[in-house]
Amino acid sequence: MPAENTPVAGNLDDDDYPAYTMGRAADALGTTPAFLRAVGEAELITPLRSEGGHRRYSRRQLRIAARARELVDQGTPVEAACRIISLEEQLGDALRLNREMRGKLVSQDTDI
Repeated sequence: MPAENTPVAGNLDDDDYPAYTMGRAADALGTTPAFLRAVGEAELITPLRSEGGHRRYSRRQLRIAARARELVDQGTPVEAACRIISLEEQLGDALRLNREMRGKLVSQDTDI
């Protein structure tokens, strides 16, 4: 949770700020709290906990959960949906790294 001196309003633009309670997150996704717990148990997202122990979700986590829900709605089991999303993220990271490395190689070739 935010430090005591950190203004909450400044965090609202932060995609990683845990602004959503489980109930609000489930409503926003059109799903149940049980679905969010299942996605958490599969370790796709790890919600932060309030001082009282309640789960809190960020917008980034809601986007990931929405992707999981999309796959589940298409008939994919929750565990498989979570694995697919993890692999999609790994692929995206690898493609970004590849582009960066290619860019460095191109800039080295033009420096010669």
